[in-house]
Amino acid sequence: MKQVLRKGLKNIVLEEVPDPMLVPNHVIIRPSYSLISSGTETASIHSDSLLKEVSENPSHLSKIWNAMRANGPVRTLAEVRAKFEEYAVLGYSGAGVVAAVHPTVTDLEVGQRVSYGGEGTGHGEAILTGRNLIARVPANVSSEAASFTTLGSIALNSIRTAGVGLGDVVVVLGLGLVGQLVAQLAKAQGAVVVAVDLKTERIELAEKLGADLAVHGDGAQSAVASLTNGNGADCVIIAAAAKSAAPCEQALNLCRDRGRIVVVGAVDLHFPWHEMYLKEIRLFMSRAYGPGSYDPGYEKHGHDYPISYVRWTENRNMEEFLRLLSDGRVQVEPLITHRFALEDAVQAYQTILDPASNSLAVVLKYPASEHEASPADSTAPRTKVSVVSAAPAKKKIGVGVIGAGNLARWAHLPNLKRLSDVQLLGICSANGARGKTYAQRFGASYCCSSYEDLLQDNEINLVVILTRNQYHASQALAALKAGKNVFVEKPMALTDEECVELERTVAETGLQLTVGFNRRYAPFYQQQKKHLMRRTGPAVVNCRINSPGISGSYWMANPAEGGAILGEACHFVDLMYWLLESEPISVSAYSLPTGSTEPVGENNMVASYLFADGSIGSLTYCTVGSKTSGGERVEVFAPGTAAMNEDFKELVIKERSLRKRSQFWGEKGYKAQMENFINSLKSGQPPEVSVRDGRRATVGCLRMLDSARMRTSCEIFLE
Repeated sequence: MKQVLRKGLKNIVLEEVPDPMLVPNHVIIRPSYSLISSGTETASIHSDSLLKEVSENPSHLSKIWNAMRANGPVRTLAEVRAKFEEYAVLGYSGAGVVAAVHPTVTDLEVGQRVSYGGEGTGHGEAILTGRNLIARVPANVSSEAASFTTLGSIALNSIRTAGVGLGDVVVVLGLGLVGQLVAQLAKAQGAVVVAVDLKTERIELAEKLGADLAVHGDGAQSAVASLTNGNGADCVIIAAAAKSAAPCEQALNLCRDRGRIVVVGAVDLHFPWHEMYLKEIRLFMSRAYGPGSYDPGYEKHGHDYPISYVRWTENRNMEEFLRLLSDGRVQVEPLITHRFALEDAVQAYQTILDPASNSLAVVLKYPASEHEASPADSTAPRTKVSVVSAAPAKKKIGVGVIGAGNLARWAHLPNLKRLSDVQLLGICSANGARGKTYAQRFGASYCCSSYEDLLQDNEINLVVILTRNQYHASQALAALKAGKNVFVEKPMALTDEECVELERTVAETGLQLTVGFNRRYAPFYQQQKKHLMRRTGPAVVNCRINSPGISGSYWMANPAEGGAILGEACHFVDLMYWLLESEPISVSAYSLPTGSTEPVGENNMVASYLFADGSIGSLTYCTVGSKTSGGERVEVFAPGTAAMNEDFKELVIKERSLRKRSQFWGEKGYKAQMENFINSLKSGQPPEVSVRDGRRATVGCLRMLDSARMRTSCEIFLE
């Protein structure tokens, strides 16, 4: 499909990307029209120089520094350079016809006209979005008008946040697209509306659309004072976008004592404390479309909020805005200043960025708009897009990668690109723009949105799985059954049953599977093991891991998706086994109290392991620590020796004398492990990290969780 993308920091392009794949609680829509949100979208187009961008946003420097500390200067510099070429999706408001419905969505049908929203949905010929971000379009509302629904619900949520009532004097600061909608909705709510802007044509438009008073910013103070007998406005809604605090200061001046200020636009939030205190102003932030915004449970997993507790959710705001359109209470036609076909999207953005164009609402029209009256076509989605034409070298190992997240970008894809015995053929990502970015950057022949395309490619004999934890086992099984060798990131699986099935399938197919336990290949851990192997008796291992980033809404924190223990602590169950070369046979564990949203008790555990040779290991995993603390520290003690490894950067060996080694940037072993596995495939030898190792680590973590839940020791069996 064709999709509008930002390439690098400022270039707008129309590119061919894979169609999205249908997922639970979602539908696929063929848009007829989409609305360019000029404020939000152009804010991400950095037309100024890089130096100016960094000077105005110094946080960029701290991000680069943190990345450099974690990954080293070479990889960080490569990522900074890549920013000038990578694609990003723009847009989140449109309307069209339902083309496909997942079985989990039971109240929508193919062929229905709907409006849609959602961050990252973009301007494209096929849109995947969650059920709670879709609203049916009334018969008397055009799809062009319905494309305003997302922006309308943002404006409507600000009215609800403001608590506007009959007779309230409401000032709307900023008469861009959202401001014009806010002014109309405040009027519909019974308010006396004062519309304020710096552009004459927008002031005149607001007056035409029903504002009681429309004035230039310079005259707002006297106009509001005259209208309110000097009292000031009951409420000021800031719909302007500004890098200065001027809109906030003006809003404060226009407000009466104990008045309300509601912020919708992106402005510098600095208010004079003394004036805010004297007036006892109430300040509100209006977040996106309403309750449900930024909640993955609501937007992605389809969990609605009960109407008896949350009357106006995102979706109900969308439906209400469409009702107001249908009843003629809100007008959007006068807001449209420019219309472009999808093919002319680049010109559309140039128009928005040109101050002389006086653009307001700019609408994109799609080919599907000509066929709305007939049911949506049943054409199979085009899930595969060629990027570079290159015939696979017969003596190389053809590789397909599933998943295009941070680990793929920072570690595995650069390493695969450097290996002379490997040819990267395909990259699969649910995000078409990101998949194409990575395919172009790392030299893949194609990108796709369905991993079936990789499994059906006869030139691919190794599949690298870098998706979220809950998909690892099923995708690894599918790859094995398709005749592919597998490199799967940890954890290999999340259940005992998945582990057994994978181990059985590897044995039946004779194919190779390895798991991403990179610490075995990190230089300092290898040296630590070398000294531990000199021991003459059982050893004591102590692993302490502090991961404060695995918290909040981060998916890794969710126990339903593996959580921190199955997802990350599995590294250290495997590491202890590898260091000791002895099987874990039992575990006793405790966790923080469970049932809390934050911190997640199951992610914070202390466990003691007993190994077959009499060694013991302690594993402390926490997500409640400080980010200034070290990340991981592994200590081993045995007769005559002790060794400590911290954050891949410091190794201390204590035998007859103290030896200490350190390096500024840690080497984590990703490259060495991939090279080792490729060599195993070439030689036909079993991989050093086997499916058995993957099973042991998962089972060791499962029994740890069982022990903490039941408050008893649990044995670890691998038949």
